Order: sequence, then C-alpha cells, then structure tokens
Amino acid sequence: MNARQPILTVLLVIFTTIAYSQVLPRESNFALGFSTGYNRGLGFQISATALRPLENLPVQIRLGIGLTSMDPGNSADARRIFINNATNGVPEEKARSFDYRLDFMLDSDFINSDDSKIVFGPRYSSFKANFKYVGGNENFDVTSKQVGLGLGYESQFKMSDKLSLLAAVGLDYFFNSTLTGHDTSYSPDNDNVNPRNDNANDNVQFTYKDANDAIKQPSLMPRVLIGVVYML
Repeated sequence: MNARQPILTVLLVIFTTIAYSQVLPRESNFALGFSTGYNRGLGFQISATALRPLENLPVQIRLGIGLTSMDPGNSADARRIFINNATNGVPEEKARSFDYRLDFMLDSDFINSDDSKIVFGPRYSSFKANFKYVGGNENFDVTSKQVGLGLGYESQFKMSDKLSLLAAVGLDYFFNSTLTGHDTSYSPDNDNVNPRNDNANDNVQFTYKDANDAIKQPSLMPRVLIGVVYML
C-alpha cells in the first residue's frame, strides 16, 4: 500500500467530486471502458469517465486502472546487483506493472470520427519484477513506485446508441524511482541501502544507474490500444 493508497484516494475524491458537481438530464453522464493492446507489453485497462463534469467546459474526466505484462530486465545482472555474484541455476523471470491514470479529455477534429479526444494527465505506476533461479535457491522481487505524465489521442466509432469502438494511441513517461529488491535498494540520488560490490570492476559498489539499466521499470511507455466504451 504505502504511497499508492493516499494517491488513489486523492484521485478518487477528485473524480467523484467533479463527476457529481454538474450533471445534465436525459443524456448519458458516465461511460465505462475496456481496452487492450500494446503498452510496452500486453496491457489491459478498465476505466470510468465523467462525460460532462463541468457544464461550461468541453472536457471529460476519466479514471483508469491498467495491468501490463513487461520485460523484467537482465536476470544475471539483477542477481549480481541485488543478491550476490552466484551464477548457478536456470533463470526464470517475469514482470508486471499496475498503472493508475487520471485523464483530462478535450474534443478534437483531427480525425474524422464520431468522437475524438486529446488525452493528458498524471500517472502512477506500481512495478514488480520477479527473478527465480531454478536449482540456484534464489527467488526475489524488485519493485518500484513511480509517478508520471501521459499524452495521447483517441477516437470512438459508434456501434450502437450506447456502445462505441475505441482506438487509442499515446505515450506515458514515468520518472525514475527507487528500486528495491531483497535487502537492497538503489535510489536516483545514489543514497543506496546495502549496495552490492561489482566483482567484475574492482569490487566497486553498484550504483543506481547499474540497477536501472538491469531492471526495466516503466520509463517511456508507448500505448496502442483498441477497446469498447459503453455509455451508462
């Protein structure tokens, strides 16, 4: 939980307050969405959108949660940097990222569709990479919590009165954050905790750059998604 809970609480309060501040009768005021595609890996996202949160401004506000399967990084370097210099065992690795996003959506006519939007807003990522060495008695996670910003473009194509097809492209950027694994952590300012020694480089201590090069935590995250939107 840590930093994630208060951030999610703030985003939810903002979304709920604005969503209920202004509503128009006889029309859909909210929409639910589901999308999937490429997000530096296979990703899935669910979202809830306030279609008319502010009566006099042409903006929609969306709260979304996504899950992406990602490349965790270099298993041999991860072991050396976070655990020890052993080389035995067959490595198995996996990683996933939960991302939480608050989108502000402005009308755009760049593409001829039923509804197109420029999308931008803050992001938050909870990343975990797992490295297991079968026969080597090592199994550990490397985690990070990051904030970021995103920009994108979306178009909807009506399939029925309530249902639309969604096509979306975008790019999210997440700022570097502390990487923690086992009893070791590496921070962007190199205020590191229990860093390991690099036996291939005169036993100097590993730095944040070494850890960040080895572990593929979110940084630039291009997005190409397709999905559906249902008007409530």
